[in-house]
Amino acid sequence: MLTEKQEAILDFIRSVQAEHGVPPSTRQIQRQFGYSSQNAAMNHLRALSRKGHLHQNDGGTWGLKASEVQAHLFELPIYGTIPAGVPSMQEQQPKEKIGFNPAIFRVKRPERLWGLEVHGDSMIDAHILDGDIAVLERREAKAGDIVAALVDESTTTLKRLAYVRGKPVLKPENARFAVIVPQTGLEIQGVFVGLIGRAKR
Repeated sequence: MLTEKQEAILDFIRSVQAEHGVPPSTRQIQRQFGYSSQNAAMNHLRALSRKGHLHQNDGGTWGLKASEVQAHLFELPIYGTIPAGVPSMQEQQPKEKIGFNPAIFRVKRPERLWGLEVHGDSMIDAHILDGDIAVLERREAKAGDIVAALVDESTTTLKRLAYVRGKPVLKPENARFAVIVPQTGLEIQGVFVGLIGRAKR
């Protein structure tokens, strides 16, 4: 059984290791949690090691055990196009699945995540390029969010949600593209929470 602080430190190590490929240093952990000395961080790391979650690497850093890494991987379904409506997502077969640690996107319900392979360059000023995987969460959207949406029951797109005189519009992040103004309806299918880069940058 882990204490609340040990859970928080373990989550931080998972997040850093997933994002950068290497675990954080003891000094990084000290700074993250506001300890006055590295010794306080070390005591928690040793406790996590005794409980089977960490091991000390040759370089002195404390990393996740292989079983711990595997246990926290989630299979993200990737779709080639935006499914036409959230209910159909359960019926549509994804193009592929990618194993990743959802902690890097700071979401509590990874089962609500799905990926969309981006096509086109309408979002390049948001650093979302053709070929990237947009990671989306099924939740309510607010103004300013980048969303995957079904427009007028016919067109699917990835754009930024805005409101003009109380009406929703979809704004590209590329001046060459026009704002989309839905005529009959707008269905938000996912809110952008992160990116898995695949495009050549």
